[in-house]
Amino acid sequence: MSAHNRGVDSGACRIGALSRPEGNAVKARGFTLIELLIVVVIIGILAAIAIPKFANTKQKAYVAQMKSDLKNLATAEEAFFYDSTYYTSSLAQLNNFSASTGVTLTVVQASPMGWSAQTVHSQTSRLCTLFEGNATPIPPATVEGRITCT
Repeated sequence: MSAHNRGVDSGACRIGALSRPEGNAVKARGFTLIELLIVVVIIGILAAIAIPKFANTKQKAYVAQMKSDLKNLATAEEAFFYDSTYYTSSLAQLNNFSASTGVTLTVVQASPMGWSAQTVHSQTSRLCTLFEGNATPIPPATVEGRITCT
């Protein structure tokens, strides 16, 4: 018998991470209920922060789409004026100009001295307006050539 294992059976008294001091092994059972609840609460907090940010991003996209349509309309109106010396309220005369999907564009006033228009989107209650020349401004627009949204 060597001095290294004198009278001690090395396999009989094994203590490890998955054993109890009495020597009975414990099976790994997964996560406790409290751990799972903590994870669910953390996910809920993150969702509560992210969902309003996402909704705000969609609103910004709709407004950007309406502004883009008004800028394109301004370009089309100026091109038409260059050829005809007056502005038009007919989108068909503007090379069949059409607004983006979901956007309703209305030329409210058009004369030889100016024009005004507004856009609304089907997914938002916001309104964007623009006027050029001596046309009557549509609220909230107050400055000629500046697109203004509610």
